Amino acid sequence: MATTAKPHVLLGITGGIAAYKSAELVRLLVRDGCTVQVVMTEAATRFVTPVTFQALSGRPVYTDLWDGRIADNMAHIELSRPAQAIVIAPASADFMAKLAHGLADDLLSTLCLARECPLLVAPAMNRQMWDHPATCRNADRLAKDGVVIAGPASGDQACGEVGLGRMLEAAEIFAQVRALLAPKPLAGRRVLITAGPTFEAIDAVRGITNRSSGKMGYAVAQAALDAGATVTIVSGPVTLPPPVGARVARVETAAQMFDTVKQNLAGMDIFIGVAAVADYTPVKTEKHKLKKSNAGMSIALKPTQDILAHVAGRPRAPFCVGFAAESRNLAEYAQDKRKRKKVALMVGNLAQQAIGADDNEVILFDDAGAHKLPRAPKAEVARQLVAHISKLYKLRKK
Repeated sequence: MATTAKPHVLLGITGGIAAYKSAELVRLLVRDGCTVQVVMTEAATRFVTPVTFQALSGRPVYTDLWDGRIADNMAHIELSRPAQAIVIAPASADFMAKLAHGLADDLLSTLCLARECPLLVAPAMNRQMWDHPATCRNADRLAKDGVVIAGPASGDQACGEVGLGRMLEAAEIFAQVRALLAPKPLAGRRVLITAGPTFEAIDAVRGITNRSSGKMGYAVAQAALDAGATVTIVSGPVTLPPPVGARVARVETAAQMFDTVKQNLAGMDIFIGVAAVADYTPVKTEKHKLKKSNAGMSIALKPTQDILAHVAGRPRAPFCVGFAAESRNLAEYAQDKRKRKKVALMVGNLAQQAIGADDNEVILFDDAGAHKLPRAPKAEVARQLVAHISKLYKLRKK
């Protein structure tokens, strides 16, 4: 989310067993710095009580169109106007039908009709209800009206059946809400990102690698998606789920990453090399496991291709950003790397403070000097980094 002001999200909850997931959605939004106002239908209160959402959001929950706490009795106006986005999760088949046909017979449907902000609905219903022609028509109508339809997913349902109709998980909805609220300085731009480590095999079971979880690269990809970019990730071996909406090409070795980057460069506007690429690879890889003995062992190594330098040195190269993970002399080494590889921006961090952690502290080095970003969750660092990249990219284009 933007760091200058707290985004205000109105979360509408309708009747359905998936309402329990909405508690986690509130928690994620609040933790990310949002103000969350919860509005529930009467049916929703049969599944989870308003007290739960009041405790999680820190704000009173509204259920009644005629709520006396609103001085002018216009709850649908007073509650909808501050909202930067309205999110309905879960959105029942009945409520989607109301929205599609402009019906307004309770607080939630009325404020949706009176809104001046984007609307996102996360459907949740039995698979046959989702597949029914009426629901299909309503979903199509809502999409044509500009409503964002998040999901549904396929899987086990509370009724015991399996199929489309499950509400997305809270984290997936949260990602879409964050993207909905974020500024779009990279709208229409194509971004290629490398992430994670590479693995250079010595034999059938051993290899050389860098300690990298891929968390920073995937966070940068999510921030670029939130900023409106079309994102491709060339990812080394990681255990992270890819950001929703990104195209992912999975590789293992530095050579595979180099080749895959070259294959995907055409038409890219920005290249961000976050991956911890091995600098050396064995000259020869043994087909079978080398057996241990009391004798010493030497392994001949050769340098790998420098992906960032290659991309930056191409004719009509994209706007290039590199990462420098150092264990000492960060400013000296990062600045030297930026100048040698002739890139617009180098992101420096101390490896011992960042590897595997959920937060990070980086320094951005560009033509204007050094810009330190305070230690923060990697998602927040990534958002600030992408904002800086967007600014430099626009200046370069001018």
